[in-house]
Amino acid sequence: MRLTRPRLGWPRRVFSQVLLVQLAIATGVTALATGLFLAPLSAQLDDQAMRRALAIAQTTAAESRLDDALETSRPSRHGPVQNEAERIRAATGAEYVVIMDKRGVRWSHTDPDEIGHHVSTDPSAALSGKQVMQIDEGTLGRSARGKVPLRDENGKVVGAVSVGIAYESVQQRLLSTVPQLLAYAGGALAVGALAAFLVSRRLQRRTHDLAFSDISALLAEREAMLHGIREGFLALDGRGRIRLMNDEAQRLLDLRPEDTGRPLDAALPPSRTTDVLAGRVSGADLLAVSGQRVLVANRMPTDDGGAVVTLRDRTELERLGRELDGTRGLIDALRAQDHEHANRLHTLLGLLELGLHEEAVEFVTQAVGTHRATAEQVTERIHDPLLAALLVGKATVATERGVSLRIAPATRLPDRLVDPHSLVTVLGNLVDNALDATSGERAAQVEVEVRAEGRTAVVRVSDNGPGVPEARRAEIFTEGWTTKQPPAHGQRGIGLALVRRLAERYGGGAEVGERPGGGAVFTVTVPDALAEELPGPERAPRRDAGAAPPATGQAAATRRAGRAADATEATASTEVPKSGEAGR
Repeated sequence: MRLTRPRLGWPRRVFSQVLLVQLAIATGVTALATGLFLAPLSAQLDDQAMRRALAIAQTTAAESRLDDALETSRPSRHGPVQNEAERIRAATGAEYVVIMDKRGVRWSHTDPDEIGHHVSTDPSAALSGKQVMQIDEGTLGRSARGKVPLRDENGKVVGAVSVGIAYESVQQRLLSTVPQLLAYAGGALAVGALAAFLVSRRLQRRTHDLAFSDISALLAEREAMLHGIREGFLALDGRGRIRLMNDEAQRLLDLRPEDTGRPLDAALPPSRTTDVLAGRVSGADLLAVSGQRVLVANRMPTDDGGAVVTLRDRTELERLGRELDGTRGLIDALRAQDHEHANRLHTLLGLLELGLHEEAVEFVTQAVGTHRATAEQVTERIHDPLLAALLVGKATVATERGVSLRIAPATRLPDRLVDPHSLVTVLGNLVDNALDATSGERAAQVEVEVRAEGRTAVVRVSDNGPGVPEARRAEIFTEGWTTKQPPAHGQRGIGLALVRRLAERYGGGAEVGERPGGGAVFTVTVPDALAEELPGPERAPRRDAGAAPPATGQAAATRRAGRAADATEATASTEVPKSGEAGR
């Protein structure tokens, strides 16, 4: 059986890696600092030794008896020059004191056998009157030397003095400082190791003892997850700046990648959506409106004072809910129509059985004429087919709910709308809101006025319901605000907020006031809603309200309005957000 020894490789844990790196750095810095300190210290000790040798040489050369001895005696072992030099050497602790004449012959030396011989180093500089300091090799080995000229009473150079200090003493002084220096370096290294350990421990807690490869993989997975999920994700720091956002958040909030790092209040316009994201409005599953999108926001604070916000797009869910409400309303209307139709058929059958043929014709004409008159009244004043179909359908719904929906005489709208779908949303929400407000009222009335003022479209819907208190009029266009019970599929408080957003997107506005005689009046202005008027007749020529249209035109208009009304009832919930979700 083959045994394998464990491999000693680079550790994977962040704690171990950081600790080893910091210890290596601390050791390297300590060694470098020690080396940088020792290098100038060695040079300083050398300089001190040479200066000391030079000072001894100068003191020796100042002895007045030496120049006389050089002139009156000969070099010998026991001559006055040797005796004086040895005395000075013993007194100063120098390695040697050599006195030479002008020829470079030694008169004194530590080794008496060297007396009378020429010196081993060049004495010319000192004999020429210069002072010399140097580290040099001689017969006694390496030493720090000082050389000075020896002068007589007249200042004439008669010889030279050379003093040497053993270089081993300089090295010993240097080595004697190393233990103390290493003690300081060891203390610094210990402090650095302790600091490295504390930093590594803190980093270990912060990284949950993960390896760098694990952290890198987590970051890559986080990026893939954030940009792959269908929910918007927004991370804010403690100062309210955008720290991170994914692609879905940019799409839902109309943000740009450059907004990362900017304060949230600077990246988004002032609105309830901004207040929800910033945490100024608290709660779970808060509704917000961004453009034409309905969002559900949840905010979770983080330990550093920031927050993480998730956004879900509920536009499709709201659309499905409105379709469900519209379908239910259509079913109720059809059920009522079926009951009313059966009553009319029974009445018609009775008139025919009684032989009252003229009365039967008049009864049928009157029943059909009411719907036809409504369709003609709408198409006569509103030439856009989508808005006309919407109002014809809403008139039918109002009739079934016992509400009188009438078109104001001032209504005039040519077929030049730039974005008819936006006006369909605005008008549909306001009419549905008025129908809900007048539900259960006696002699309930809703009046619709749509007119063009230049290129600006003005939509005004009034009702004789309970109205809106003046103190609450500033809140009614805020998303999430409602006085009704929420439906089964979601929350209310969206329709009027969308109306205001659509109007503000074009530079207009929405407001609510009091109707004379009681009730509420909603007015919405949409600038630049109509295209420039082209020369020539309009696609649907205007007729005076009192003039009778030709029979064929009247029939065609009635058929178009009838078909449009049927289509509107089937699709109104798709085009028009249910204003009951933002009702009063």
